Amino acid sequence: MDRNSAIGLFLISALLIIYLYVVPHPKPSEEAKKPANTTAAAPAAAATAAAAPLDSVAAAQQLGAFGAAGMGSAQTTELKNDNLTITFSSKGGRVEAVRLNKYKTFFGKPLDLLDAQSAQLDTRFRTTDGRQVKLSDLYFRPEPQGNTAIRFVADVAGGQIEQLYTLPANSFELSYSLRFNNLSSVVAQEPLTFTFLDHVRQTEQDMKQNRNHTTINRYLVSGDHTALAEASEKPEEIKVTEPLKWVAHKHDFFVAGIVADNQFQSGQLNSTVDLEDSTFIKTLSSTLTIPAADVQQGKANFRFYFGPNSFNTLKEVAPDFDRNVYLGWGIFRWVNRFVVLPTFHFLEQFISSYGIIIALLVVLIKLVTWPLTYKTYESQAKMKVLKPEIDAIKEKYADDQMKQQQETMKLYSSMGVSPLSGCVPTLLTLPILFAMFQFFPNAIELRQQPFLWAHDLSTYDDLIKLPFTLPFLGNHISLFTLLMTLSTLAMTYQSNQNNPAAMQGPMKFYSYLMPLIFFFVLNSFSAGLTWYYLISNLVTLAQQAITRRFVDDTKLRAKLEANKVKNKDKKPSGFSARLQEAMKAAQEKEGQARQGARPTTNNDADDTDADSDTGASDVSPKRPRKTRRS
Repeated sequence: MDRNSAIGLFLISALLIIYLYVVPHPKPSEEAKKPANTTAAAPAAAATAAAAPLDSVAAAQQLGAFGAAGMGSAQTTELKNDNLTITFSSKGGRVEAVRLNKYKTFFGKPLDLLDAQSAQLDTRFRTTDGRQVKLSDLYFRPEPQGNTAIRFVADVAGGQIEQLYTLPANSFELSYSLRFNNLSSVVAQEPLTFTFLDHVRQTEQDMKQNRNHTTINRYLVSGDHTALAEASEKPEEIKVTEPLKWVAHKHDFFVAGIVADNQFQSGQLNSTVDLEDSTFIKTLSSTLTIPAADVQQGKANFRFYFGPNSFNTLKEVAPDFDRNVYLGWGIFRWVNRFVVLPTFHFLEQFISSYGIIIALLVVLIKLVTWPLTYKTYESQAKMKVLKPEIDAIKEKYADDQMKQQQETMKLYSSMGVSPLSGCVPTLLTLPILFAMFQFFPNAIELRQQPFLWAHDLSTYDDLIKLPFTLPFLGNHISLFTLLMTLSTLAMTYQSNQNNPAAMQGPMKFYSYLMPLIFFFVLNSFSAGLTWYYLISNLVTLAQQAITRRFVDDTKLRAKLEANKVKNKDKKPSGFSARLQEAMKAAQEKEGQARQGARPTTNNDADDTDADSDTGASDVSPKRPRKTRRS
């Protein structure tokens, strides 16, 4: 590894560390394999659902014209298909629980995306006499519409409130419509308020990653998409005054969202974290306003999405609904969306093992980027060929670092070698590097997929468990991360052996330090990611061995000598010229600084005395003039 390649590696490492801690991203955690069974205070949703029914007098006082529907008993009913089991309560005619039939939690339990204790969906409106009425205050009559739909009706104030739910076969979407029939005289002409309170439970191994991947995304009718900060442990809030198309509560690998066929008028999104609560990892809350005219005219139609956070599934739900799968930002998202995901899904059609798919993905990417890799290896070979000249410059100007650099740049220019040729190709692979850091931790395809000793490629493998907890490391050692680190150190050692003189001092130290730093950083990352980098290192070693067969030092030396003759009378241009000018200016400035700081000598003192005597001779001509010492 030459100096330029080492600088490139150091820059990549520094950028990567900055990226990990600036961009929202999972961090290492020390959570146990199963959630604690501590007792938490019951959410407000449960308290509301468990409230005793009102008697006729209390119902009339609280609900006014809607009092007749305020009495009754709650019943539950279900709609079910292959993907979902949705439980409804007649109290409010609302969704009470959602179970994903084909998924389980990391701990082997049924995966309930929502339940009566953790979530509440409700709608509130104001009456013409000033009362605030919630649908959960009213009891509805369930009317099944075959096996795929159910209708809830409440006869109130001479009219009806009607809610209709439809669950198509093999779908993760639940269609929903709300309509007020003949109630315009008793319901105020102002927006209704839909609320979704969601106390999120832990479903994955790593609680902190589970929490840091949980957030609320929203999409405006105008096409703008934003989200609450994922990794923040402080209260987060977004107030939206523009019409919204959809809002989604993202639970790491799953989503509970609502899409308006028309629009929501405005909204407010909140998230809070209670680090002392081991039952709920984060609380999400969405408040959305529904135009009153839509409800009265039968235009209040919506679709709930309860399902996996899978890109191919989400992109069919609504515009930009696939944004719930975080694939990075800018160019990194484009790399994941148009390169990594299509390749990954193509390989899925033929290979069932995701560990093998990841290995093949590495090989394909390495083949595509081999021209860039070859340029890096060729630059290393050029530095190796020029080593005698570089060593001679170092020896000749051992006490003048600035002159060393200036003469080295002249050598590079005359030989036709670019000082950046070793690191630029490596930097060009950065988009793929950063894209992988977002793809693997967010790929539901890897969830609960075993490979070798890892039980779940979407989270860390903890084959080596520690009886204690270490700072930045936790209470486990990921074997994939350990092997990745060892392979990186082996690759660094081999590179340093090929260029022993080029990698000395601090650069050699940093070349071994960075893999150790990343061992701590990546120990709690997805096993799929560290397996990817392990295979990447092994393929890189193979590429180095193959490339060395194509790079002949003798031919390379002849080429450089030919460049030297060709560039003999050619003046530096471009970057080399600017760099040499900058170095020359710095050298001149340094020389001037040294001249100004030169200490006084005896000769200088004598000269000063002579000058003084000369000036004094006009006054005292008889004074003898001092002779200058030789």
